[in-house]
Amino acid sequence: MTAPPTFQRRGLLAAAAAAAFAPAVSLGQGRGNARIPMVAQLFDTSQHEQDVAKDFVIGSRAAWQDIGSQGGLRGRPVQHVTIEVDGSSPDAVRQAWLALRDHPACVALSGTVSDPLASQLNALMRADGQGLAHVAPWLQNSSAEVDDRAFPIFAARQEQIGHALKSLTVMGVNEVGAIFASAREHDLYREDVARTAAGLKLKLATFRGSGDLTALGQRLGPASPALLLFVGGTPELVQFTQGLEKQARQRYVIALADVNLQTVQQMGGGKSTPIIATQAVPMVTASLPVVRRYREVMARLFDEPPVALSLAGFIAARYTYEVLAGIDGPITRASALAAFQRRSDVDVGGYRVSFNAQRRSATFVTQSMLTADGRVVG
Repeated sequence: MTAPPTFQRRGLLAAAAAAAFAPAVSLGQGRGNARIPMVAQLFDTSQHEQDVAKDFVIGSRAAWQDIGSQGGLRGRPVQHVTIEVDGSSPDAVRQAWLALRDHPACVALSGTVSDPLASQLNALMRADGQGLAHVAPWLQNSSAEVDDRAFPIFAARQEQIGHALKSLTVMGVNEVGAIFASAREHDLYREDVARTAAGLKLKLATFRGSGDLTALGQRLGPASPALLLFVGGTPELVQFTQGLEKQARQRYVIALADVNLQTVQQMGGGKSTPIIATQAVPMVTASLPVVRRYREVMARLFDEPPVALSLAGFIAARYTYEVLAGIDGPITRASALAAFQRRSDVDVGGYRVSFNAQRRSATFVTQSMLTADGRVVG
């Protein structure tokens, strides 16, 4: 499937971002800049996760550039380094972690994306025991252990699924289908889906994709549920809904936070199937100060429409900055970790970060809808 022009442009922007902060330059020769705090962001270039990561990183870059234009931290710049990592390669993830662990200027990791990459990095850091903060990762896996060095601020899969399914129970629905785009998604998230459905007393039918999701959409039988929870990425969702178009029965698809509705629309998905996207951030049209600022900065710096994933990247960077800016004295790895470990409530322009007993903050879960006539509402 050929990506539309906007999709291709997004890839070019992300490639430019990686080139501008190439690890060979930033990590290999950075000791002379040790007094300038460095915030590192790892992003996943693997086939299944690169689209999520590109949007997220663009939002983070926009935020850090905006912060720099406003004076940085106490009038000093912050070196924001983005590093490409193949999240499907454990060796590549480990090498990236070791390079950052041993770099003296790196005071925090911020906005690690995708979820599998964030989960791997989280496990490596926990095993290593180094005093480096892992801030606002796109850690969607609800089962991932969170220790005193990890600070996830976005609602995880279980909260997203719970929000989506709870709205169905209010409507009187008692059965839902779960579509896993591949064996990988099935293995990662089936427990979250099953646990949440059981808690809401919903009957659950499970379907696992393999290869082209169009075929799965075509072969769903008439007895399968009309409401389908889709766990997978944007290209797979497009394929699946194109398969559903071959059926006479009306379906409604609920997707999770990794899906970009605007791209679904551009790629020809959901033409006859309404899609509801559950998001871990406010609506991109919201009037919250952080969302207004996001729209202003994106319009100024990038030829990209506002989307939920880049808003998440923007919020991740802003939260990181807010905590670092509150440090008394020098900003070092140790002082940064201590500041984040206070887990203080932080208001990021109306986006409230407030950690619970499980060391997670699940402030926002919202939903938008791509209607059958091609409009994004909500």
